[in-house]
Amino acid sequence: MKLVIVQCSNDIATRALCAALPPFLAAETRNADLRKISDTIPRLAAFRAGPGFQTNGQGRDRLSDLGDFGSNQGALRARSYVPDDLPQAAPLVVVLHGCTQTAAGYDHGSGWSQLADQEGFALLFPEQQRANNPNLCFNWFVPSDTKRNGGEALSIRQMIEAVVVEYGLDRGRIFITGLSAGGAMTSVMLACYPEVFAGGAIIAGLPYGIAKTIPEAFDRMRGHGMPSERQLQKALRDASPHQGPWPSISVWHGSADQTVASSNAGAIVAQWRAIHGLDVRSTRSEKVDGQSRYVWCNAKGQELIEDYRIAGMGHGTPLDTAGDAALGVGSPFMLDIGISSTRHIARFWGVAKPFVERDAKVKPARANSEAPGASFARAFSMPKVGVPNVPRSAKRANFPPSQKPNSAAGIRKVIEEALRSAGLMH
Repeated sequence: MKLVIVQCSNDIATRALCAALPPFLAAETRNADLRKISDTIPRLAAFRAGPGFQTNGQGRDRLSDLGDFGSNQGALRARSYVPDDLPQAAPLVVVLHGCTQTAAGYDHGSGWSQLADQEGFALLFPEQQRANNPNLCFNWFVPSDTKRNGGEALSIRQMIEAVVVEYGLDRGRIFITGLSAGGAMTSVMLACYPEVFAGGAIIAGLPYGIAKTIPEAFDRMRGHGMPSERQLQKALRDASPHQGPWPSISVWHGSADQTVASSNAGAIVAQWRAIHGLDVRSTRSEKVDGQSRYVWCNAKGQELIEDYRIAGMGHGTPLDTAGDAALGVGSPFMLDIGISSTRHIARFWGVAKPFVERDAKVKPARANSEAPGASFARAFSMPKVGVPNVPRSAKRANFPPSQKPNSAAGIRKVIEEALRSAGLMH
């Protein structure tokens, strides 16, 4: 059972908000704290109105369902794509979609199965289910889902084992990538199972172990209250008994991302840099398809960490859908800005051939790809877990006698109207 709850504090406005919310949102916990109404309601409304809320960019479904793959504690769906005539000991790439997206929709947008046909590797697409999370977000901030051998993390690990065995894939060339909540879940998998992966790529995501509650997740997405480098590195080392070697890391983030602050990209690099024994300063920087790329190499010159900062880009996966190297289809959160993260990530991992950079003019990045805060509720919405049958009287906030009932009722009316206009109450 999965339950994420928030605390209703004692100030009259917050208690009124809790009274207006569904009971599973208004439950109390000692370790969480509801954000200010003036901050929360606009973000909820913006999320509801955001371009990604009603579409997942679904195209033609090229994926197949994977059969039984184990206990599946996280209750995820497993989908895969295996090109015809795939050779023995081929690489495997695991791809995690973002909130409101599906596996097939993310594949259609990102072009991963197109590239698999060209280069000869297998794909695994774990898919979130609405019973776990109503907005199809991987539960990257829920402790039971983000530990080794438990919850959603275990389900993904079991899928990997099943597909490796079924198709005779190379255990030394398993990679993982994801967008947003999928990017944060990529961090989870790399931390909890570093011995499984040769490399990982985190797009508009967050480091491992930085949030255990909804308010913490909200703050970290905005870049607030981030752990120190030492704390980030300790979380990584504590996630598994592994002592190395460690997966290579690719980080992608837009400078105009208003959903997940770009400071999270720097935190991801900081989390992995020390464990690789790398300097604080990058080994080199360069321009790739007009965008900044920072690289950290070991003493042998091997590239272990790369960090792409996409100028002016909002929240989403960077794509290049034109020209000889085109992959994917632009849609909400799949941003056609003239650089293919899919192809460059595969090249970084060595599962795709290098290609000649084009001289074509770089397309302007889309800073306004989503409304500010559009993924607020998606990124850590409450998993649907069978809410207990609460008596009607218990669903209302009990205000202290010192507070004026008429004042509370007025505040509650305003809040209810705001929530209805945001589509969050009926």
